[in-house]
Amino acid sequence: MVYEDQSKEFLTLVELNSSNRHIVFNVKETDMTLIWNTGEQLAITIDKVPYTLAKDQIIFLTAFHKIDSIDLEKARMIRFNQAFFCIINHDNEVGSKGLLFYGATSVPIISVDENDLESFETTWQTFCTEMRQHDTLQKEMLQSILKRMLILSVRSLKRAGGLSKLDKSQADIIREFNYLVEGHYSKHHDVAFYASKLNKSPKTLSNLFSIVSERQPLSIIHDRIMVSARRQIIYSKLSIKEIAYELGFEDIQAFSRFFKNKEGISPLQYRERSATLQN
Repeated sequence: MVYEDQSKEFLTLVELNSSNRHIVFNVKETDMTLIWNTGEQLAITIDKVPYTLAKDQIIFLTAFHKIDSIDLEKARMIRFNQAFFCIINHDNEVGSKGLLFYGATSVPIISVDENDLESFETTWQTFCTEMRQHDTLQKEMLQSILKRMLILSVRSLKRAGGLSKLDKSQADIIREFNYLVEGHYSKHHDVAFYASKLNKSPKTLSNLFSIVSERQPLSIIHDRIMVSARRQIIYSKLSIKEIAYELGFEDIQAFSRFFKNKEGISPLQYRERSATLQN
């Protein structure tokens, strides 16, 4: 089921199975994707990293994620573009920026527990019903249902990830940090830059992250650099030197030391190994 209009606004709902799973790969520039596993197990590889979803787990992806493969029994997919619903513009209403989408390094996966399953199921069925309507109010209704799905997902992620331990202002700082890293990781590698953007000290950021996670802000920045480094090394034709400059390193030696410290092998060895695995 697809909603489209002349302004290039786009929303689609798909019941996925082994026969039509190729639809997952048809990602355009500003697309956001939710894949809800309704089978026993779903295996998906993103940027060469494998993920396994149990039944009633949902994964959230942007167009920046490169889906390499997917194997599933059955699943539900919601895909929409920025023209239909802008995550940034609607952040005050939904609160998904920096959590479900644009969350720096992690690929968010939520588990829909039994208490919430009926709400998620009802939302999906309401979505399907509204997709069959064709009147001047359809877009607004579909946006409202999408908001509900995202809000339910944000609540679930906050409970599972420990953000429920923080008040709203503290949780918003973490979300905004994640979003800032997504936008600036290739130029700014130091926590102080992001702390100043948030009008906080690096120590305050560190203390906040300690409440909800073992990962510290610097680790998140470095991990995000590595996601892009691996992706460019595998998929682009840029030289290692060009990739180093793209990621904000002054010289190839600094980048190679950084990469080897994280990955255990040099960027060139990583490219060679990836090429061998692809062949």
